[in-house]
Amino acid sequence: MSAACCAPETPTDLADTDAAVDVPRSAHRPPWWRDPALIPSLASGVLLAAGYGAEVGGAAVPAAVLQAAALLTAAWTFVPGAVRALWHGRLGVALLMTIAAIGAVLLGHVGEAATLAFLFSLAETLEDRAMDRAKEGLRELLTLMPDTARLSKMSGEVTVPAAQVQELDILVVGAGQRIATDGIVIEGRSSVDTSAVTGESIPVDVAPGDPVPAGAVNGAGTLHVEATADGRDNSLTQIVELVGQAHARKGERARLADRISRPLVPAVLIVAGLVALYGVLVGEPLLWVERALVVLVAASPCALAIAVPVTVISAIGSASRFGVVIKSGQAFEQLGTVRSVAFDKTGTLTRNEPSVVEVRTTSTVTREDVLGFAGALEATSTHPLAEAIVQAGARRRASTSATDVVEHAGEGVAGVIGGRRVRVGSARWIPVGAFRGEVERMAGLGMTVVAVEVQERIAGLIGVRDELRPEAAETVAMLRRQGVQVVMLTGDNPRTAHAVASGAGIADVRAGLRPAEKAAAIDELVTRGPSAMVGDGINDAPALASATVGLAMGARGSAAAVESADAAFTGHDLRIIPLALAHARRGRRIMTVNIALALAIIVVLFPLALLGVVGLAGVVFVHEVAEVVVILNGARAARRPSAARRLAASTGGLRPAVA
Repeated sequence: MSAACCAPETPTDLADTDAAVDVPRSAHRPPWWRDPALIPSLASGVLLAAGYGAEVGGAAVPAAVLQAAALLTAAWTFVPGAVRALWHGRLGVALLMTIAAIGAVLLGHVGEAATLAFLFSLAETLEDRAMDRAKEGLRELLTLMPDTARLSKMSGEVTVPAAQVQELDILVVGAGQRIATDGIVIEGRSSVDTSAVTGESIPVDVAPGDPVPAGAVNGAGTLHVEATADGRDNSLTQIVELVGQAHARKGERARLADRISRPLVPAVLIVAGLVALYGVLVGEPLLWVERALVVLVAASPCALAIAVPVTVISAIGSASRFGVVIKSGQAFEQLGTVRSVAFDKTGTLTRNEPSVVEVRTTSTVTREDVLGFAGALEATSTHPLAEAIVQAGARRRASTSATDVVEHAGEGVAGVIGGRRVRVGSARWIPVGAFRGEVERMAGLGMTVVAVEVQERIAGLIGVRDELRPEAAETVAMLRRQGVQVVMLTGDNPRTAHAVASGAGIADVRAGLRPAEKAAAIDELVTRGPSAMVGDGINDAPALASATVGLAMGARGSAAAVESADAAFTGHDLRIIPLALAHARRGRRIMTVNIALALAIIVVLFPLALLGVVGLAGVVFVHEVAEVVVILNGARAARRPSAARRLAASTGGLRPAVA
């Protein structure tokens, strides 16, 4: 929030991760009727009402005393801060209200001064509550961390505070318990519910070797997890830190509000002074001084100063709760302008988990034999596709072993199995004979074809493919319904790229791109309109940085990708992307309405105040009511728009933005 206007003297900053981590569990915003911060404003309102009641009843002295008490009670909430800010050279709206209240008292309008102080105090308190409510979504992420963790030591199990967990500690996670930090399962099998962290509604089965995130809830089995991060520096705290940077850079609308409001405060003081001076020159000082005070209040830009920040914080906080971490207000605003989205292929549109999808054999060899031969040879290979083949041939390999294994870089592997010479490798290295047509067909379907040769005769073909994510086609269709162009950028060969793109429903495919060429392609898209890049790897970092908005898949993925991106998805469900776009577009609309309303109040009230059409009480009432409306409207950004709710319904129940 702009320090020139309505900002508190000591603004809170969620970018201070340590402070955020130490937020106590009880430090939640209480209901408004039990909020101590509202007591002065409510007390002032009661005293003011009693004062006006006494005035109507003809009790002038009690009325004056009650109104004065109402004034002092409300003024105590903002006058000291205004004085301290002035001492440090900062001019704020609180200073305008202080001057207006003092001037009204000197002119004998104690009731009007008390009304001004009460409404301004109430609006400021409601603003603070709105900002606190918006930030609660971030703090609540940290409540997903358990208070304690069980560690397995040589001497037995010990319980320690979760913050004291160190990397490489072995955590013992019982059924129904939360995982204290990121780790790798080393013993046990279970399912973990990551919905509160990633927004993925279906529990994930885990076994030894599988990663688990901080804050996930363990299912029925007991897990032993080796910590890969400290208890105070894991994926969950990093998410909060990223979200806490939301005000580090301001968006177009935030800068517009600041550009208007910052010079407006001193300008209002100057105009009010000129109006009062005019009264002295024409011989009617009391009349024009009173009008100067009314002008002072009418032109105060408090509503304008809070129009954008309360919306941005509300929207970013709620986005973090359905799996979207937005790193700045600028990124949030730009996300709402996106008209084209470019996807990386591997690890984004696909699972990045190659698997065997087809096996073709000769009439003399079985499918299991081909997979067994290939798995036995690939067991020692470092080739990226080896793991998929090894897993597919696991059952047969139990009774099959290979000797004299030699790896031929870029070609394949050769060895001896059961006294027979076997080679496994590319169709360029191994003659495939009559299988040439099958090789072409399988390659056309996006498979990498591995040939298996036994005793110098082709035995079969294995098709390995990084499968398309099941929600990819639906995501592309949802983006198109929003009027968004979809493009694929990949370093893979054109044949594989087009096969994957066809399954996802993407027509614009650009394949064989190096990282710099991806960035150039994004630059070309940006020249046609705001564009987003979605990727997850180091090779995507230049394109993510070049896009209007870079979107990293998985906040725990490549550090280079997350650092270069403007936002990150904590889960891996692509359908979150159109949900995030709808959320950002609605937030931009709310910001626009807020700015327009705040400016309209100033434009309408200023001439009316200058001409004496509206008095101090009327201006105060209209201005402060408008401020409350702006706050409440901005807080609406914490809810998903109706379009996003429909998207969520169509995607099988993604978690809601607000609990």
